[in-house]
Amino acid sequence: MRIHKDVIEAANERLRADHEADYAALGQKLERRGVSIDEVTRKVSAFSVAVPSWGVGTGGTRFARFPGAGEPRGIFEKLDDCAVINDLGRATPAVSLHYPWDKADPTELRAKGEELGLAFDAMNSNTFQDHPDDPRQPLSYKFGSLSHADAAVRAQAVEHNLETVDLGAAIGSKALTVWVGDGSNFPGQSDLGRSFERYLDAMKGITGRLPDDWRIFSEHKMYEPAFYSTVMADWGTSLMTAMELGPKAFCLVDLGHHAPNVNIEQIVSRLIHAGKLGGFHFNDSKYGDDDLDAGSIDPFRLFLVFNELVEAGGRLDALHPSYMIDQSHNVTDPIESLIRSANEIRRAYVQALLVDRQALRGHQDENDVMMASETLKAGFRLDVEPILAQARLDAGGAIDPVAAYRTSGYRARVASERPAARASGGGIV
Repeated sequence: MRIHKDVIEAANERLRADHEADYAALGQKLERRGVSIDEVTRKVSAFSVAVPSWGVGTGGTRFARFPGAGEPRGIFEKLDDCAVINDLGRATPAVSLHYPWDKADPTELRAKGEELGLAFDAMNSNTFQDHPDDPRQPLSYKFGSLSHADAAVRAQAVEHNLETVDLGAAIGSKALTVWVGDGSNFPGQSDLGRSFERYLDAMKGITGRLPDDWRIFSEHKMYEPAFYSTVMADWGTSLMTAMELGPKAFCLVDLGHHAPNVNIEQIVSRLIHAGKLGGFHFNDSKYGDDDLDAGSIDPFRLFLVFNELVEAGGRLDALHPSYMIDQSHNVTDPIESLIRSANEIRRAYVQALLVDRQALRGHQDENDVMMASETLKAGFRLDVEPILAQARLDAGGAIDPVAAYRTSGYRARVASERPAARASGGGIV
């Protein structure tokens, strides 16, 4: 059930005159600086970010989950919702799947993706919870997975990751993201050195059996579900892992997986320098791993991350990182949140493109602190919404995608067709 293009065109027609005036005005402003607005628009049109399959369902917290209307019941309805996000925003042509949540016949998955115009980005394995209905995973991950003291549990976790790779390879994915909740809650519960060594050994078992054209991403997180120590706690541990695993291994940066006020953009710069930046999980946070909409709390931090990406130039092209959203939508319509988040990610990219880099480097080299800061912030202060809207319009999307979505009545239609989900206990999904 897609949103008909006539609905999008009618919504655009109501806004077209104002949009064209705004785009022309911004174009004149940029032209005075020697910048072609059409060239910037072409660059942003080429930038895309993958949506998470699990993100189109209503999220939850440790305490409760309150289901929303018309929630998708399985991966094929999730893909329907993902297609609507891309139809309107034209920034999310790929979906990142989570296994075994999204387990399905790969032939049917690939056919559904082709029908909807969607590709499949990095696969995500799941050894942070038990799978009692899976006869191939009878052992518990309560005390860890890839770093578990029991070799049988580690072997089970390795095989699960390889099953995830098999599904991904069959549907056109080229990467595996590995995030584990392994760690401890009390000093003495586990040996900090041996647990990491076991993790490395297990990851080598996965990496050594990847297809030739695949990559593996190690994703770090400071804490949660473990609160005293986490095996993959920080970017340094992730970098050590990627370096030891070899040329197929890279680091994935989730913006919410750090201590408050950590300089994430500097981490990004260091990983680019090391040639080990594999990708991102975009979201936003106030206190911890809040998984809020990207750009909703600290848009300046998101801009600073993209400033490093743009500054890297050709070095980044060689790494071709994967850009993905990873969020939990507890109190909003997930489709609206994902449309907005993709737009905010693109906004940060455009703002970074519009930084006068020659002037910035000159001020930096001359130690002109004030002018260096002002030159950088000049890019952030620009209202680039006309560029984002034009990129959507050129690709057949909506000038105002959230408004067009609401006008379409899509949520009410799927709510009438999909049975209401029951409220449940805690959990992110």
